[in-house]
Amino acid sequence: MRYASITDRLAHLGSGRWALHLTARRMKAEGEEIIELTIGEPDVAPDKALLDEASRAMYAGRTRYSNGRGEPAVLKALVEKYSKRRKGVTEKNFLCFPGTQTALYGVMTGLVEAGDGVLVGDPLYATYEGVIASTGAHMIPVPLRPEKKFHLQAEDLERAITPEARVLLLNTPHNPTGAVLTKAEIAAIGEVCRSRDLWIISDEVYEQLIFDGTEFASPFDMPELAERTIAVSSISKSHAAPGFRSGWAAGPEEFCERLLPVSETMLFGVQPFISDMTAMALSRHFDTADVMRENYARRAAIVEKAFAGSNLVKPMPPEGGMFILLDVTATGLNGEEFAWELLREEKVAVMPGTSFGDQAAGFLRISLTVPEDVLATAMQRIGELAGRIVAHKEAPLHIR
Repeated sequence: MRYASITDRLAHLGSGRWALHLTARRMKAEGEEIIELTIGEPDVAPDKALLDEASRAMYAGRTRYSNGRGEPAVLKALVEKYSKRRKGVTEKNFLCFPGTQTALYGVMTGLVEAGDGVLVGDPLYATYEGVIASTGAHMIPVPLRPEKKFHLQAEDLERAITPEARVLLLNTPHNPTGAVLTKAEIAAIGEVCRSRDLWIISDEVYEQLIFDGTEFASPFDMPELAERTIAVSSISKSHAAPGFRSGWAAGPEEFCERLLPVSETMLFGVQPFISDMTAMALSRHFDTADVMRENYARRAAIVEKAFAGSNLVKPMPPEGGMFILLDVTATGLNGEEFAWELLREEKVAVMPGTSFGDQAAGFLRISLTVPEDVLATAMQRIGELAGRIVAHKEAPLHIR
């Protein structure tokens, strides 16, 4: 039997990147005590009021078909949210999707096709390459340098652009590095995109998880970039509701009109009862994000303190999000090798940096979604393993 070429393009971009996480889950199910620091799943529950609203809506009959653009209450709430960021926003600037991932897929489908190139900062979120490859386009990595705190540099972007480039996929706050671009940095990046006629897709799902002293900035908010920017986001991280799959794309009116038939072909509307919950989430202040933000900042500080002065494990302090990177190259192992050794010997599951691009090969990504005492134990085990690895390599040979 024959298969479509998309199955070949995505064959190596699926669950293989989560192999260590899946192995750890299997070990846990078999009774082993595993400290799981892999995926970015909030460790707090959605606010009870949101759960009550979803339940109320279901029992009120809000379980029928929706429309392709989104339920009126959600569109109204999105207009109110984004109007605080930029003038002139209307309901025609939005399309609702089941989660940021689906929004990314739909938006990418509407912008590129076979032969086109998509610029992405490397390290990058693990699913980006698959989203790009699904369209037939190819990824053009732009190095995010540790010495620049993983902030995308306009000059690096300029150097990476090829004749096939059509889109820059931007992510701020950034997964996996936690980097948060400044308004000035985005303006400089945007000027490159303007001069080279590039679209900007801005993944802003961690917008509300920025630590103290850093402000959120977006190309969507800049009038000079508005005609070429599509922002995607959801309530998955901001309201600790990833399982509800409720997100959106915000962009130029013409873009949304042209993408609407694509969206309708994919799913023809999101769930009305979840839309009612989303409208409430966007219209009121809930302290869920505040709690998570404080937790993640405090836990990042615990990780940094655990390796203060270490010459084997180097933390890369995040400015937002729910992860922290550890540089383990001084041990002589790359992130993939160290992560598997860590799971086998210390029963700690982390994501190897290789899941996030070539630039992250020497790193581990640590999820900050466990209690402080558990996190501290995991960091102790990482430090002990690093010490044993180096000691073993330096041990003299005993010839008999």
